[in-house]
Amino acid sequence: MHPIDGGMATELEARGHDLGDSLWSARILADQPDEIRSVHETYVQAGAQVVVTASYQVSREGFSAAGRDPRTADEALRSSVRLAREATRAGSALVAASVGPYGAILHDGSEYRGNYGVSHQRLVDFHAERLEVLLSEEPDLLAIETIPDYAEVEALVEVLAMHPDVDAWLTLSCSDGAHTCAGQPVEAAVELAMRAPGIRAVGINCTAPEYVGELLDRMSAVTDLPLVAYPNAGRAWSPATGWSGEATSVGSDLLTRWRRNPRLSLVGGCCGVGPDAIAAIAQDLA
Repeated sequence: MHPIDGGMATELEARGHDLGDSLWSARILADQPDEIRSVHETYVQAGAQVVVTASYQVSREGFSAAGRDPRTADEALRSSVRLAREATRAGSALVAASVGPYGAILHDGSEYRGNYGVSHQRLVDFHAERLEVLLSEEPDLLAIETIPDYAEVEALVEVLAMHPDVDAWLTLSCSDGAHTCAGQPVEAAVELAMRAPGIRAVGINCTAPEYVGELLDRMSAVTDLPLVAYPNAGRAWSPATGWSGEATSVGSDLLTRWRRNPRLSLVGGCCGVGPDAIAAIAQDLA
């Protein structure tokens, strides 16, 4: 079992950066890349063996909506992989290129609702464009993450079929211990994800920690693939107020519960889970 890193955006905020605009950490990636590298380095020093790039929200469509030249999004995607690679110090950790959901560019919490109301082909085109650019920098794998519904999984399966030799994990955002954020049974989404040739693991991210144990059990009932879990700190996100509510610590009690699942292979954190928590997870796993 191996530790992965923690939240990028909330760690940038902890360092004093204002991420209130529509691009979130993508703006820091484009304008202050050294800050992104520094966060990656902190997580590697904390014991992370997989570093997830800062490409979660980067897209031509999103950059254009924010008033930026959409062509600069491609360079930001490529830069995200290079920065993570530099931070791993010549191979001390794997680089997983983040492929965030379409809902992230809407900046309205859609990645925690799903059901975007856009066509299947639009989702395919959106993800295919980004994957092509990310893969040009040869990350070790893709971290397809925070996917809230069956329709987006379906689109991603079609896109991944265009790259059958690329390794990836796919993690869902879930509203409780049994369903995706869009309300579908998590088992159905996992079974669909398994149709993509390069999917090497499935799991959960940016979901409240208290739901992870049941979700892992439900997933392992329908797949033999390794499982990934990197929940958030259990708070609620609003585009108007950001994260709010009481945080839940990803502590030893929860880790002990999750580790009862023999398929769990990768554990880390998402929004609100910082370097100290990752260091504790790494120590616990060791």
